[in-house]
Amino acid sequence: MIFLLVFTLIFSFSITWLVVRFAHRFKMVNQPNERSLHSIPTPRGGGVAIVTSWYIGIIILYCFGLIEQNLFFALLSGIVLAIVSFLDDIIELKPLVRLAVQFATAILAFYFLGALRPLIIPSIEINYPLFIYPFAIVGVVWFINLFNFMDGVDGFASIEAIIISVVLYYFSGDILLLVLTAAIAGFLYWNWPRAKVFMGDVGSTQLGFILVILGIYYHNTMEFSILNWIMLSSPFWFDATLTLLRRIRNKENISTAHRKHAYQRLVQSGLSHLKVDLLLIGLNILIVCLIFVYREVRGIRVFAYILSIVLLYAVTLTIDKRLPFK
Repeated sequence: MIFLLVFTLIFSFSITWLVVRFAHRFKMVNQPNERSLHSIPTPRGGGVAIVTSWYIGIIILYCFGLIEQNLFFALLSGIVLAIVSFLDDIIELKPLVRLAVQFATAILAFYFLGALRPLIIPSIEINYPLFIYPFAIVGVVWFINLFNFMDGVDGFASIEAIIISVVLYYFSGDILLLVLTAAIAGFLYWNWPRAKVFMGDVGSTQLGFILVILGIYYHNTMEFSILNWIMLSSPFWFDATLTLLRRIRNKENISTAHRKHAYQRLVQSGLSHLKVDLLLIGLNILIVCLIFVYREVRGIRVFAYILSIVLLYAVTLTIDKRLPFK
């Protein structure tokens, strides 16, 4: 296992180096514009390193019987998503094509997972196949996209993915999560502020897919409730969802690119990418503390959950004062 983790780390690091070296030749470069947060042309597509090292890693785990078959095939469903996202990094596919592939991937992964274990809600009968499953599939697709939306600051998406992976490993002990962490860490070296490469859609959408599928799987195995997973991933989904709702309220065209996420406005207000990353780490530490409270003190679970949302909203209001949402 140590050999596998070291191999995954070095492989991811090396593939990212190759992307940095050859990205200009293949014209996979993000040019600075009025909506970007960087000032120099920067290669994209570094997420290929995460994707390739990840899939090699889980195939090795499967060959040694160290990953359950249903989870393996659920995660393997993401290969088509990775290919389409990589093509999107190169030739910019139509949104409808991307969305269709995302839904197909989510449905296929959901099929292999065997649906979703019911939440324990006293005295409430819910028709899960009719009401909850479609909502869950839409949630998977939304998380795939919002993780992409939140990949706008050097190291930002990588850090969040590593934190989620490490916390899930703490509660589940699943070596799979260390493989994922190693795959991301090899890339993060090159993506750390000031980034030499961006992960691109191929990396961000794949990380969103992997993390949400793992969240459902660990909920089904009763190792980590989906409610706790929602808390754990809240720094990303809260910002993305609130920003979307605000744009809808302002009657904006939500299909156009923008710089209105809270983390983007922090950079625009003068904070460096590194400082924003450190704030993300600090915020995650507070959320993880609330998760421990939630799990250990049954009587205040609802309070801990509400407090996590209040904390994120308070952070957003503070950012609004630095640079208002317009």
